[in-house]
Amino acid sequence: MPRTMLTDKRWLKLKELMLNSGRVYNKFDHRMTLEGILYRMRTGIPWRDLPPHFGLWSTVFRRFNLWSKKGILNTIFKHLALITDSEWLFIDGSIVRAHQHSSGAKSDKDESIGKSRGGFSTKIHLAVDSYGYPVHCELTGGQRNDFVMAESLIKHSPKSDYVIADKGYDSQTIRDYVTEHGSEPLIPRRKDNTKKNNDMDWELYKYRHLVENAFARIKHFRAVSTRYDKLERNYASMVSLAFAIMWLSMHI
Repeated sequence: MPRTMLTDKRWLKLKELMLNSGRVYNKFDHRMTLEGILYRMRTGIPWRDLPPHFGLWSTVFRRFNLWSKKGILNTIFKHLALITDSEWLFIDGSIVRAHQHSSGAKSDKDESIGKSRGGFSTKIHLAVDSYGYPVHCELTGGQRNDFVMAESLIKHSPKSDYVIADKGYDSQTIRDYVTEHGSEPLIPRRKDNTKKNNDMDWELYKYRHLVENAFARIKHFRAVSTRYDKLERNYASMVSLAFAIMWLSMHI
């Protein structure tokens, strides 16, 4: 029997959130379907290779694809993140390799897959709260610079007292945007910047590792650390599910 991830308490919490979507998700086979999705997220195997213990692989994939279309997994993540501590907001980006099977989607969009010197990749842009728990995430191609998504991350995250980021976000435009939203920017300046870092609170900046820790935690799941999904929405749903698993420990 393959290893599973959902305890009874975790399933009850997830089932409660899924029921809020207006559908009935209290059957046993729904739990095993979700376990199958989690198994694939953890191992990164092709959908066709799912152990039969979870049911037909096509049934598991169809349900995941349906939940992805309806944004159910992202909704679960957002509901779990409502208890966030928003005193501090840390933002950063991390590149994940896109497997060759993730390319070739029948779509007019780039599906957030970019090509750079290292090959095909996707970048996860993430904002975490004071305890290092994710509150908002966006995807782009791996070649996109971190600071391009800074304003969007701040806009869609809970209002905070401080916004902390590394020198990759060194931009007066970003600092002004943070200030306009009622927060204080804590972003070190590059060496070639004529302004000094005398205004930096280096003790607070040390906690920036919390966003790095969040990336490290979700990259334990192989279907997150390597992108196998062709569609952006499917990979985004897999990332949201990983964030939801992080948050569950705070709710039970």
